[in-house]
Amino acid sequence: MRNVRIWFKKDFECRYISHLDLNRTMLRALHKSKLPIWHTEGFNPHPFATFPLPLSLGFRGVNECMDVKLEDDAFDLSEIPDRLNACLPRGLRVFDATEARMKAGKVAYASFTIFLSADKLSSRIVTQQLRELLEQERIEIEKKSKKGMKTVDIRQGIRQYTVTELFDYARLDVTLTAGSSDNVNPQLLIAALSRDTGAEYYADITRNDLYNSELELFR
Repeated sequence: MRNVRIWFKKDFECRYISHLDLNRTMLRALHKSKLPIWHTEGFNPHPFATFPLPLSLGFRGVNECMDVKLEDDAFDLSEIPDRLNACLPRGLRVFDATEARMKAGKVAYASFTIFLSADKLSSRIVTQQLRELLEQERIEIEKKSKKGMKTVDIRQGIRQYTVTELFDYARLDVTLTAGSSDNVNPQLLIAALSRDTGAEYYADITRNDLYNSELELFR
């Protein structure tokens, strides 16, 4: 049995499908591709696939991945992208398949690029508002948890960031805590900004990469 990590992009209309629908789409593609994927056992066998860190609805992902198991240890991994892409819709494109080197539980951070704008505000003002928010020692916001809503300080989850003023947008490149135990969604930052300024913002969010606790690329 060989553990393989399949790398893909999620964009266009596929940005707006849920993680459950993504899972179904990928399982169908794995089945149709005739790849030697290990299947679950029982009354309803299906290709086994897991996703280290699901992507939020509406986000673009340029380095997403899913883990599968191959029954053929000698199978050529370079065949996987073409075989799967022939079975996937526009917006989901596999670009690589590699050995899974890190366990999914090692994910600790994720990096994002966010383009932020507001109808009645210039990019200069939005940029300044964003900088003022990120310079605060605490950024408290209501966050939904398994036990209900709770107030959290998301400033502690910001590892590093850069804010740049562009012609029409403010650009934020930010690395946030991610994973099962501590996860700061970029939408919480935007919600905090809107709360503080009273403005409504439009955000285009791309997740770029995942990292372990040492900020080493998740591979």
